[in-house]
Amino acid sequence: MLTSTIQTTLLRLRQFLCSVTVIRAQDYWGVTYRSTQICAVKGSTVEINCSYTYPSRANGYNIAVQETFWFTRLQDEEPVDVRTQSEYAGRVEYQCKSNICSLRIIDLRESDSTEYKFRLITNDPSGKYTASPGVTLTVTGTDEQSDHAVTLICHSSCLTDRFPFVWYENETFIQDETSPSYGGHFDPEYRYSCASQGHRSHSVCEFTSLYAPIVPSVSINPPGDIMKNSSVTLSCSSDANPAAKYTWYKKNQTLLSEEPQLIFISIQPSDTGEYYCTAENRLERTTSKHVFVNGQYGPKTCSVSVSPSAEIMEGSSVTLSCSSDANPAANYTWYKENQTLAEHTGNYYCEAQNTRGRLNSTFGTLNLTLVLG
Repeated sequence: MLTSTIQTTLLRLRQFLCSVTVIRAQDYWGVTYRSTQICAVKGSTVEINCSYTYPSRANGYNIAVQETFWFTRLQDEEPVDVRTQSEYAGRVEYQCKSNICSLRIIDLRESDSTEYKFRLITNDPSGKYTASPGVTLTVTGTDEQSDHAVTLICHSSCLTDRFPFVWYENETFIQDETSPSYGGHFDPEYRYSCASQGHRSHSVCEFTSLYAPIVPSVSINPPGDIMKNSSVTLSCSSDANPAAKYTWYKKNQTLLSEEPQLIFISIQPSDTGEYYCTAENRLERTTSKHVFVNGQYGPKTCSVSVSPSAEIMEGSSVTLSCSSDANPAANYTWYKENQTLAEHTGNYYCEAQNTRGRLNSTFGTLNLTLVLG
């Protein structure tokens, strides 16, 4: 009887060691980075975290933190806040609370690969502290594929290992392989089998490859414009083995769901914003790109204001303003009650209209006072 077993399986996957480095100066100045080495995929989101300490009093000052920021370079020997750098415009966010700070970078680019340092500035003129070394971020252009190095062993209950064996890949004979062991890089979609030379019966070997989640993709159903009170489903999907677990987030908020789908039964204007999901298995966690959910609705309010609001003299200037709450923004049309007259005194109203509806305002009354000479 022939049996085939996998003797060794070596998987070369993207794995990153997260070490905690404590950088502490004298007098209790210090910064702790959660991780000093981070790797992420182009187009995804990354978050760099740290916590800091400082003395309550130094150099005659009761120490108070005035500013915290992250930087990657110096200008005139001074750190440059990444928020002021054009290449990060619209892609960086800071969050600081209770001496814990984070830098979030969205839509990662390969050019973002560099060292990020944290800067702390207090009311003490000499109380400026930089945590160095910082956090090294590496952004890869594409998700790496696992490379499987495997050795298959063919055993026989009645033949010695010196007896010649033959190997097959998807029932196709592999030439020049007569050893009881067969090593190489294998496609996990194929079936491999062995047999004693001269015999037709095969013993089949199948194996499973393990790999981290690829960057998740997000879909919106139904596609296109989203109407207020309609039902909308966001779906997150990723290829991973073991299968990934999914988590949904709204930008600048905590998690919303731990399911592959995020369902809005009746979407409201407050739901408008950026959403993203993560896919995680025991090998790694990856983050999707952000998608914008825009709940559209017709004008909800429409009002007229008159400026100046006091008594208006003939010959003076007056402005009527129309405003409404609508998404997309409304276009406005002005009307005078009943008919168009030469005189300006009267009741005016406006109409707000967008692709989702229209709404008239209440009247704004314009009274002119005639001054006789």
